[in-house]
Amino acid sequence: MHCFVPQFSGTSSCLTLHIIAFLFFAGMLGAALNSVAGGGSFIAFPALLFAGVPPIPANATNAIALWTGAAASGGAYRKRLGVPRRVMIPLLSASLVGGLAGAYLLLKTPAHTFMRVLPWLTLGATLLFAFGKKLAGGRRSVIEHESTVPALAGATLFQLGVAVYGGYFGGGMGIVMLAMLAALGMTDIHAMNALKSVMGFVINGVAVITFILAGAVYWREGAVMIAGAIAGGFLGAHYAMKMPQAWIRYFVVLVGAGMTAYFFLRSY
Repeated sequence: MHCFVPQFSGTSSCLTLHIIAFLFFAGMLGAALNSVAGGGSFIAFPALLFAGVPPIPANATNAIALWTGAAASGGAYRKRLGVPRRVMIPLLSASLVGGLAGAYLLLKTPAHTFMRVLPWLTLGATLLFAFGKKLAGGRRSVIEHESTVPALAGATLFQLGVAVYGGYFGGGMGIVMLAMLAALGMTDIHAMNALKSVMGFVINGVAVITFILAGAVYWREGAVMIAGAIAGGFLGAHYAMKMPQAWIRYFVVLVGAGMTAYFFLRSY
């Protein structure tokens, strides 16, 4: 059995071909899932633990791998990103500020406190996404069309809250953002995923920079998973756009329901 120990590795254990393949495909599947719905961390994070990475570095390494996957999926969705600049800039600014605030709260708030709220958050997000079209009442999307100043301010404030959540925890953030976009009147699931990928890239970028500066990343395992995530993020978005939008919506609701059940079982 071959063993690879790159010079830049900070650990003494080796990577076998089996572990390399395992991490690559875990990164690919996690990023592909994120490109369509969300929840990729529930695949990539346990895979790193199985490969022998301690929990905190595994969280950091997982974040960086899926962050690059989000960049790849954003590239695949770029033609569907038809958001006006006057709308995009406030939303991205809210993503950046909220991501920073969430990362700060993570350092100050006990994780078990937030875990009590998380199942209800994902449940609400799943229901909001499923029925967001009815709640929108057929009105024009705040995001896809020229909007009034109050409507744009409301959308920005909503995204700020989502970004704080994403910076704090991030699990299921894709579902929450899709629910928010549905409530704001967006109906094209591919355009929603395009905007979700860009905003998620900004939010998670804050955590990525923090982890790198803290030296918490296992770059050996991370390099393998990053390669898989880039492939999975691009291919997941590419093939998702070829599927009927109704299928993608059902898949998002299914993933959201699964994550809600998981968080309830884990927290109560």
